[in-house]
Amino acid sequence: MKSINEYINKIIRSDCIEIMQKMPEESIDLTVTSPPYDELRNYNGYHFDFEGIAKNLFRVTMKGGIVVWVVGDKIKNGNKSLTSFKQALFFQSVGFNVHDVMIYRKKNTPFMRSNAYTNGFEFMFIFSKGSPKTFNPLKTKTARQGLEMMPFNKGADGINKKTLKELKPEKTMTNIWEYAVGLHGTTSDKIAFKHPAVFPEKLAEDHILSWTNEGDIVFDPMCGSGTTCKMALLNNRHYLGCDISGEYIDIAKQRLEQTLEKKGHFLKTYENKNNLSSQLSILSLNL
Repeated sequence: MKSINEYINKIIRSDCIEIMQKMPEESIDLTVTSPPYDELRNYNGYHFDFEGIAKNLFRVTMKGGIVVWVVGDKIKNGNKSLTSFKQALFFQSVGFNVHDVMIYRKKNTPFMRSNAYTNGFEFMFIFSKGSPKTFNPLKTKTARQGLEMMPFNKGADGINKKTLKELKPEKTMTNIWEYAVGLHGTTSDKIAFKHPAVFPEKLAEDHILSWTNEGDIVFDPMCGSGTTCKMALLNNRHYLGCDISGEYIDIAKQRLEQTLEKKGHFLKTYENKNNLSSQLSILSLNL
């Protein structure tokens, strides 16, 4: 069993289950990932062992740690698969709490249905290993602020009594998060769209800010174009990403190289010990 320090701040080309089996137990603060659900996209012909991933995520997640699982459902012959909820129930069966079921609402979805309303969202399941150890709630401005007469203690007669109360200038956001998709919405990195399914950088960033603190470890076991790792780096978290596709690893590498150049870090590329896969080791001077 290797120390987690041998993995952090790296992008690794490998099957994620093999990597997780070598990682120490309870070493990851946060996982943010989106699996290749229901074969809705062609991921270079690769398939994934969902149950093996879920079991190993539970093993490597710290007590109080979080897994953010971004997923949708296939519609076939007018019938939704409900794979998302089947997966959520399995995560629950291996020991996770279903802490929240959040919605990722797409501002500008292009997919239309002739006999149903346009599907404009995906689920963001928040699985926790026990009670979350970190929660930094994101805030939004309130519509009204300052002092105002507010009703309270409504009795059986239905008459409202009022008292002077202060309306706070901001409140915690709801669990429905809205993001633009496409170029300059999802990301401004054109190379990212060589991957068939890129989720918004802001989505990853918002979860990283919500469930971790600086110096924590953020993991993406199917890192694809590297969005989770990029946003972890930009927000001074350690990161670990892996993907079985060499093509996607190259995309993630280029995006992270650009990020490192902007942040003044340095890059080191090397082969792993058994020479079966290439790794990108990105070492942050600030972490």
